[in-house]
Amino acid sequence: MGFLDHIEDLRWHIFRSGFAVVICAVFAFIKIEWIFQNIILGPSHDSFISYKWFCALGRLLHYDGFCLSSIKMKFQNTAVAGQFTMSLSVSLMLGLILAFPYVLWELWRFIKPALKATEIKAANGVVFWCSLLFFTGVLFAYYIVAPYTINFFGNYQLSPDFQNIITIDSYYDTMCNMILAMGIVFELPMLIYFLSRIGIITPQLLRTQRRYAILILFILSEIITPPDMFSCLLVFIPLYLLFEISVVISGRTATNRNKRKALKDLE
Repeated sequence: MGFLDHIEDLRWHIFRSGFAVVICAVFAFIKIEWIFQNIILGPSHDSFISYKWFCALGRLLHYDGFCLSSIKMKFQNTAVAGQFTMSLSVSLMLGLILAFPYVLWELWRFIKPALKATEIKAANGVVFWCSLLFFTGVLFAYYIVAPYTINFFGNYQLSPDFQNIITIDSYYDTMCNMILAMGIVFELPMLIYFLSRIGIITPQLLRTQRRYAILILFILSEIITPPDMFSCLLVFIPLYLLFEISVVISGRTATNRNKRKALKDLE
């Protein structure tokens, strides 16, 4: 295929991906009131299931700190078309999340013809694993990180004279950034796998730079979560486990790459 043919092929992959996102967004828009009330605003309600889980865990460990206080948060809309544009934004975000596996599959279909047979074999299952890691990150952010973040900022007051009346734009931006950020961060093992596959990253490098990785992950956890140590550790521990998993993956990938290189040299 010539260059223009590749561009045309890419255009159709992008078109199909965008169409899938729009279809999912339309289905979300049909039920947008229920979605906004029960899903988007879920962590702002005292009845949110994560709060029950945290309290049950606190009773099991005899630690009251897991039980979060009731949320004192009110919302307001300050724009004429604010609620309508918000419904469109939420629908589009949910469309992107729901269609993520298909968008990834279309990207894989575009890249696959340019790869060698060995490279295709090495990337076998990439759509499944990337999708699994992404959805794991999204669910972790929604059920674990979001409740602590919303609860902290919703109840934080400089003075009893101040009320937390939050704009829906501010609340949604916080939720959206947090959820998408964690979904992307959880792709770390796959990123390390491919970088190790082509030799850019080695397990020795990851091990020697572990202290710096821990510092970076801790700073990232502080940015994502409210400024309290427990919430920070709540995010840091899974991220650190992902890093250690990435080290193991890099080690196995490097070993397999060295074996293939040795067999090639023998030939």
